Amino acid sequence: MFDLVPFKRNNAMKREDYFNKFFDNFFNDDFFSSKAIMRNPFKVDVKETTSDYTIEAELPGIDKNNISIEYKNSYLTISAKKEDKVEDKTSNYVSREISYGEFKRSFYVDNVCEKEIKAEFLNGVLNVVIPKKKTESPEVTKIEIQ
Repeated sequence: MFDLVPFKRNNAMKREDYFNKFFDNFFNDDFFSSKAIMRNPFKVDVKETTSDYTIEAELPGIDKNNISIEYKNSYLTISAKKEDKVEDKTSNYVSREISYGEFKRSFYVDNVCEKEIKAEFLNGVLNVVIPKKKTESPEVTKIEIQ
């Protein structure tokens, strides 16, 4: 479905904006919806403090047993699988937007204590805390100027 854009002499909307909106609407149509889902499998927030990194991932409707977290070669990978429900042949769906399948995202996280990574899954939100390696402050050497 297309959005109607009024064209007036003093309209602040630029021509590029109209065409960008046209293409966005076209590719976000139901026909292309599976491609839009694959682009962004699940949303995450990444926070950094002086002692750790925290990743919060939204995984609504996914069972805790279907989530896998791995750390290898400085990459933290979160994988989740949402299984398809048995389709009811007697129902007449007008639209189906609930997605099923496997989702995976990787994050480059270096200089961490991989043995101390902790994860918690509560109310559809996965919380992963990745402690940083403690770095000793380098010794300061005073250099005399001659």
